[in-house]
Amino acid sequence: MTDHLLIIYIYKRFVEEFSLRKKSNNMAKTWMCLCFLIFFYLSSEINFIKVNAEMKTWCVAKPSSDQAALLDNINYACSHVDCRVISSGCPCYSPGNLINHASVAMNLYYQAHGRNYWNCNFKNSGLIVITNPSYGNCYYDYK
Repeated sequence: MTDHLLIIYIYKRFVEEFSLRKKSNNMAKTWMCLCFLIFFYLSSEINFIKVNAEMKTWCVAKPSSDQAALLDNINYACSHVDCRVISSGCPCYSPGNLINHASVAMNLYYQAHGRNYWNCNFKNSGLIVITNPSYGNCYYDYK
């Protein structure tokens, strides 16, 4: 909502400026810039809605995440969702490393909490992907 107010504010300032300088040489440039900004804002908002509405997304751990962050992510996600799928003998246990376990746990949390970008942040160690990260018998949940 604040973005809409910003656009309205910029437009009002532009109208005020235009009424003060009716025949300015820079007016055409200013008008084009304002039109571009409004177009860019509206088109980016529409594209953002399309991505959320039409594309399947999953949450995985960033490859650059350190071991402590991955362990924190597993503990946090598994305190909110059922992570039995990464237990020993279950389909997503192998390979038994932290990045795979964290990715599965983070995705379970992300899917269970509405697939919002903030549900995959995990202190900036999460990454939203559009390619299904499932492997072997380990199927990443999508709801």
